[in-house]
Amino acid sequence: MEKKEQINAFCRQFKITGMAAGLPEVVAHSEKQSSGFMDFFLELLRHEAEQRVKNEVIRRRKAAKLPLKNDLDTYDVTAENGLNLTRINQLRELNWLDQGFNLMLMGPSGTGKTFLAAGLGADAVEKGYKTYFKTLEELTDILKLKEMTRTAMSEYKRLLKADLIILDDIMLFPVEKSVAVSLFNFINQVYEKTCFIITTNKMPTEWAKMLDDEVLATALLDRLLFHCDIINLSGKSYRMKNRKTFFDQLE
Repeated sequence: MEKKEQINAFCRQFKITGMAAGLPEVVAHSEKQSSGFMDFFLELLRHEAEQRVKNEVIRRRKAAKLPLKNDLDTYDVTAENGLNLTRINQLRELNWLDQGFNLMLMGPSGTGKTFLAAGLGADAVEKGYKTYFKTLEELTDILKLKEMTRTAMSEYKRLLKADLIILDDIMLFPVEKSVAVSLFNFINQVYEKTCFIITTNKMPTEWAKMLDDEVLATALLDRLLFHCDIINLSGKSYRMKNRKTFFDQLE
């Protein structure tokens, strides 16, 4: 076995795959430049470090479970939803996340709430934040089952350590009292440690009706709105405006 192959084999054995992947390039460059051992080894370490950063981003992206459409670079600037590109770019700087603020995205269905939330979540993942995207139903299932299944308990423990949790379409339907209490207890547990992005089509004043409990709704909103920017999205449904049918493909 040649020395290059031996080095490559050892790299993979010790799971330093960045070095293994960069070995041919580093060797070729070193031979061409007559680099010394220290320069050679430094370049290998640099490849390993870069690969580990990439792997960590991939891991966080997988764990986040974001919707497939989450790239705000593709945001349609012609969308008439009350949110301009300047405002979006300000949100993408994530200063609100650094300072521990929540975001509440309110508006009718189809105005881009979920896309904006997922896009900001993707930006957060890229910048190293532990981010998770959940519907209210998914979160409440985790809270119900955490004492019964290992999977739910593992998800629950991850959420407790999250930097950012995105709750999509909260209060879309009336919420049972037991579910609302579980939600409040969870949010209270991570209060001021985890930031939230909430998407909803209901004004905060309507939450009491959806929860059928004004006291609980007030307590829940108190936690979420204490440090929070409320962003109102307006206009007609983007999906309906740009919808395609099967027959469009035949033309």
